[in-house]
Amino acid sequence: MTPEYRRIRTHLSRRDSILRGAIKTIGPCTLAPREDYFETLVRAIVSQQISTKAAASIFAKLKTALDRRGVKPRALMETDDASLRGAGLSGNKLKSLRDLAEKCLSGEVPLKKLGEMDDEAIIEALIPVRGIGRWTAEMFLIFSLGRQDIFPIADYGVKAGIMKLYGLPELPKKETMLEVSEAWKPYRSIASWFLWRYLEHKPKA
Repeated sequence: MTPEYRRIRTHLSRRDSILRGAIKTIGPCTLAPREDYFETLVRAIVSQQISTKAAASIFAKLKTALDRRGVKPRALMETDDASLRGAGLSGNKLKSLRDLAEKCLSGEVPLKKLGEMDDEAIIEALIPVRGIGRWTAEMFLIFSLGRQDIFPIADYGVKAGIMKLYGLPELPKKETMLEVSEAWKPYRSIASWFLWRYLEHKPKA
């Protein structure tokens, strides 16, 4: 764990005694920014509404279909539909990936400048892409750009994590989530990461 994440972990533990329990259970935060923005967005689209295992399989086949050109906008545009469908992409996801590549090539999605833009400007630049909504844009902000104060309030895992950790009888409503997350500012991304890991955590027998 980096000194920065150690400091953030201490901050969250002091501000929220309940979250502190999850932090102790999970251990070091392993979040690390991913520099290949286009590939991260492609992965996000491929992963929608399917299992992690299935998404990994499709992405591996997609990389093979793109060959040595890599997961790049031009390579994707120059690869025929049959090859991309052969990787396991649905018709809708194929259209989404084509739209993403097209908008990146045209500059409508300014890939090289995204890291310099503020959070809402990035979301506004990404959501016109077919298949990318606010949730996908927020995941990009957290996992690719390493933005530390994103709170994906519509994310099921965050809702379920809060319900489990705080002992709520049902999934929390927006007002409850905002109230709980107030103590996490300005590190709501990292708190969300701990909630995701806590939800997946299985106690040792």
